Amino acid sequence: MTDAHRRPKTPDQTRRALLDAAARIAVDQGVMALSLPAVAAAARVTKGALFHHFGSKQGLIEATCADLLQRIEAEIDTALAADPGGYGQFTRAYVACSFAQPDPARGVSPWASLSLTCLSDPALAQIWRDWITARLARHQETDGTAALEAVRLAADGHWLAQIYAVPAPARCDPAALYAHLIALTHCGATP
Repeated sequence: MTDAHRRPKTPDQTRRALLDAAARIAVDQGVMALSLPAVAAAARVTKGALFHHFGSKQGLIEATCADLLQRIEAEIDTALAADPGGYGQFTRAYVACSFAQPDPARGVSPWASLSLTCLSDPALAQIWRDWITARLARHQETDGTAALEAVRLAADGHWLAQIYAVPAPARCDPAALYAHLIALTHCGATP
């Protein structure tokens, strides 16, 4: 009998372990490696526990995407709360969060995980589009300019370069790029 059969039942911890394992595998090995046995093994639970929580591989992928979006939403809201507001406030939060390092406890950046998942699944890409569209609608007054869209797209390019491990000499210094993008979020502000 394995350890998984003897462990006490902790459904919330089991669900969290499965979501974290799925996100790690997606980032480290690609979405194609996201097999149910691999996720169950990485989370140190049985496949039965995985099926109990998610029902199928698609259910796991959708739940992982939803979980990552919740984490991104929380990061953005935290950054917004710390921002003085005004022109570019959502874009500053978006840039700050997209440049953030992976969570040391989980070892996975939610931005990287979500991007890899969405790139491979059109239905999940639609979830991301709906989320970003709703956020931009909420912040249209402060972040609805083409200049700020260019800043957000540059931030997206930065984290895609990180995901695809573009060699450092081919990119500028991340700290300098971050500072430049944040400075651009103040350019359209009126005194």
